[in-house]
Amino acid sequence: MQTVSLGRSDLQVTPICLGTMTFGEQVNEADAHSILDRSLERGVKFIDTAEMYAVPPRPETFNLTEKILGSWFAKRPQARQQMVVATKVAGPSRGMNWVRNGSNDLTAADIEAACEGSLRRMGIDVIDLYQIHWPVRHVPAFGAMYFDPQKDNPQLTPIHIQLEAMQRLIKAGKVRAFGLSNETPYGVHEFVRLAEQYGLPRVATVQNAYNLINRSVENALDETLHHLQVSLLAYSPLGYGLLTGKYDKGGATGPEAPPAARMTLFESARKQRWGRSESFAAARRYNALAQEHGLTPTQMALAFCYTKWQVTSTIIGVTTIAQLDEDIDVWGRKLSPELLQAIDQIRWELRDPAV
Repeated sequence: MQTVSLGRSDLQVTPICLGTMTFGEQVNEADAHSILDRSLERGVKFIDTAEMYAVPPRPETFNLTEKILGSWFAKRPQARQQMVVATKVAGPSRGMNWVRNGSNDLTAADIEAACEGSLRRMGIDVIDLYQIHWPVRHVPAFGAMYFDPQKDNPQLTPIHIQLEAMQRLIKAGKVRAFGLSNETPYGVHEFVRLAEQYGLPRVATVQNAYNLINRSVENALDETLHHLQVSLLAYSPLGYGLLTGKYDKGGATGPEAPPAARMTLFESARKQRWGRSESFAAARRYNALAQEHGLTPTQMALAFCYTKWQVTSTIIGVTTIAQLDEDIDVWGRKLSPELLQAIDQIRWELRDPAV
């Protein structure tokens, strides 16, 4: 698997990234270590985590995923030299009182303290890619569709101050490059504009949802990323599992629902954008289309992300080694022009229900 560059940074990563948000919730420590071992063995040498993980977020599992990664690095110190490590500082907590006491801001001091905490938990000296998990601004994200200027709060930490915090971390050798997540075209442009105006670090990546039931990246953000040379890290390529076909018969709670699946286990997941009836209906259409073309739903959904020009690296989340192998095995598969046209036709009819 050839490596690819992240933005204008010097980071070289594999075009598949192992997401770890299930570690500490659906995946215990021993199994997480086995998945990490297998990832390295298969050549996927890029991992993504966050201080907030495991997911769904709750006080008992806050920071736990990073601790599991730390115990793996402690057992396999050579792995740190092979892996590119990405993590995230949580944005304004907005009700999650266990994150910075429920603060609705993210100050420079918060960013720097969170970085120190992530380094300590993972037992590493430097974070390769440090990301702001969601904007400090009030933006439509995680299922919200519209920007509301009435909720704009100019008292929150401005982008310029966030950039200065990242600069201090980079100059101190604690971070190599920084990225954004769940961002908008305006946000990316503003981060780049201010960085160039004041000689501050340039954003390398944006990590946003991108999959068959949420292609909102293609509604202007992709143009921004292309022209500003910022790389997209696509998360949830399987639409929170809806694009695997496992919910097609029983839904998330019906008699045939998969008992160990995330949507079945966690009510909070069913209340998100992925749990909408429109999301399930669209996923069933795509899954049926895959089968009509001799593919599994997983193969079609991942091949779609793996081969789109917009995507630099696709973040896969798994709970078993078998799932990991299945996802990696799709690498190199291409979809026919006819199938891509049929995919676009479904999107034309149903748009992006999981935005």
